[in-house]
Amino acid sequence: MLSEIISVFERLLTWFVSTFDGPLWDITTITLLGVGIFFTVSTGFVQFRLFPESLREMWFGRTTDSNALTPFQAFATGLASRVGVGNIGGVATAIALGGEGAVFWMWVTALIGMSSAFAESTLAQLFKVKNPDGSFRGGPAYYITKGLHSPFLAICFACALIFTFGFAFNAVQSNAIVEATHNAWKWQAEYVGAGLVFLTGLIIFGGVKRIGKVSARVVPTMALFYLIMAVIIVGMHIDRIPAILSGIVHSAFNFEAMAGGMFGAIFSKAMLFGIKRGLFSNEAGMGSAPNAAASASVKHPASQGLIQMLGVFVDTMVVCTCTAVVILLSDSYNSGLTNISLTQQALSYHVGEFGVHFLAFILLLFAFSSIIGNYAYAESNVRFIKNRMSFIVVFRLVVLFFVYFGAVNSGTIVWSFADTVMAIMALINLGSIVFLSPIVWSLLKDYQRQLSAGIDEPVLNIQEHPELLKRGVDEDIWS
Repeated sequence: MLSEIISVFERLLTWFVSTFDGPLWDITTITLLGVGIFFTVSTGFVQFRLFPESLREMWFGRTTDSNALTPFQAFATGLASRVGVGNIGGVATAIALGGEGAVFWMWVTALIGMSSAFAESTLAQLFKVKNPDGSFRGGPAYYITKGLHSPFLAICFACALIFTFGFAFNAVQSNAIVEATHNAWKWQAEYVGAGLVFLTGLIIFGGVKRIGKVSARVVPTMALFYLIMAVIIVGMHIDRIPAILSGIVHSAFNFEAMAGGMFGAIFSKAMLFGIKRGLFSNEAGMGSAPNAAASASVKHPASQGLIQMLGVFVDTMVVCTCTAVVILLSDSYNSGLTNISLTQQALSYHVGEFGVHFLAFILLLFAFSSIIGNYAYAESNVRFIKNRMSFIVVFRLVVLFFVYFGAVNSGTIVWSFADTVMAIMALINLGSIVFLSPIVWSLLKDYQRQLSAGIDEPVLNIQEHPELLKRGVDEDIWS
């Protein structure tokens, strides 16, 4: 019975992706780059001009609440959550399908997208609300509701995020676990899927919260181990790095392999897959990171914008680049492999069979931790739409279905589904932050004015900005 339901759903999903993915990504690619350029120029190249300040905010910034995370702790936690399937499997897929030039377009997406990340996270901080326990929550659904006075559009965004993170991205995570563990230990997809459903169900229904706490401690350590291994491999072949980087840049402008679609004469496969996988990895402009950014306790909204901007840089320019170079230094590049299998094969080339088992183990931790994190993002938006327990229970059951669906289906359909719904979510958020851009400029100007006056830690005094109070900003938070 379950297999028949999955089969029917797979055919429905295939039709949905084949119908909407191409046109959506034609529009999303132009919008993503256009909005990034818009904020880059209108903020005076904030991602380059204030990059040193973002480092200072991350390292020396203090919290306004002794019980809250410091900016450095928040940055480290966010980076640990970013290092995962997108940095490992996503980079491999981009290279396999788009060629080595796709890495260049991942860089472009990050460097331009840093300004979009600054804008969305600054807005999320400004429009955040306080929970009864003193913590904060917020994100695009909140700044769309308050800043744009559009509850309907906010619900549309919340629905898009639920489908993207609660369903599609969780299917991607379980698919990655199955691929990695099958390559290393020959684990069967059905059993892995059933195990993931069981463990995920225990956590999201509140049964075993200790697993989540343990993973929160283990995952950052494993992320560090992966980065150390990647850096060591790069260091061992440092003489070949200039040629690798030159090949990436040269291939980026090879327009012989076109992407197709409405704008097929403009986009190459390298550009399309580089931008897709870049967005999946660093999430700049997608509208997901602001949900986490809003929970931080800071003195000025722009400071959190700078910290999230830095996270995009490290995620793509450091972590993704390390993975790409590891793959391109191996003999696996033209092997026909994609996704996790390609990265595992590359590590096996460099460090032997240990690399296959090591990556399978850390991906098991990364991806499972991401499933829980994705669920938390999605549930927050479910409660934004309708905070009713029966509604939540149905949502949780659908999440578990997608965890199993991703485990037993091919990576192609799972990734394509994720791309399609991710594009919808990104388009809503990108349009919203453009309409709210005057607020971003005002906050950035206020932040820079205080820096110029010699104030080390700028503070937002909401009484000096009565126009923001009219937008629904919580006066008590920023007084």
